[in-house]
Amino acid sequence: MPVAATVPRRALAVLVAVLLGVLLSACGDSTPRGTATYSGGTAGQGYQPTGTPAVSTPASSPFATATPTPADAAKLAPAAPVSDLPTTTVAQLPAEGVDTLRLIALGGPFPYAQDGATFANREGLLPQHPSGWYKEYTVVTPGSADRGARRIVAGADGGRFYTGDHYASFREVLSGVSS
Repeated sequence: MPVAATVPRRALAVLVAVLLGVLLSACGDSTPRGTATYSGGTAGQGYQPTGTPAVSTPASSPFATATPTPADAAKLAPAAPVSDLPTTTVAQLPAEGVDTLRLIALGGPFPYAQDGATFANREGLLPQHPSGWYKEYTVVTPGSADRGARRIVAGADGGRFYTGDHYASFREVLSGVSS
């Protein structure tokens, strides 16, 4: 890999490490059991789990796998749909989508300041609910210079919705595990 291509990743890793250090020092060490905190890793590693995650975090990836176990999938998305939208399973999502679902289950921290912001459902594609019902989270797009178009939208009822085209369409994410 050319040196120029690795410099932004290193700079981003350092920035993330510094920002997380500031946030963690401001919050103190009050991490409850069953949660995890994340610190910046070396270039190319992204976030590394510390603490005691509520969802398993295999070493093969920073904090998720492309094909989660059925037990993990059941913790990341419901088994039954809450909408009439087309569906997909946790295992069918891109690996970064599984990463995002795991971060949602762990309560963060998230890689972008906008993660966890209210999703207004202006497109009207998701089931109608009061304002504040939905929160949006970035699904990292490798090679993208910005947040990219992929998102997970989480409903207050546990519903999870994936969009790969910045809200033009959605698929409801199901665990793929029978209830």
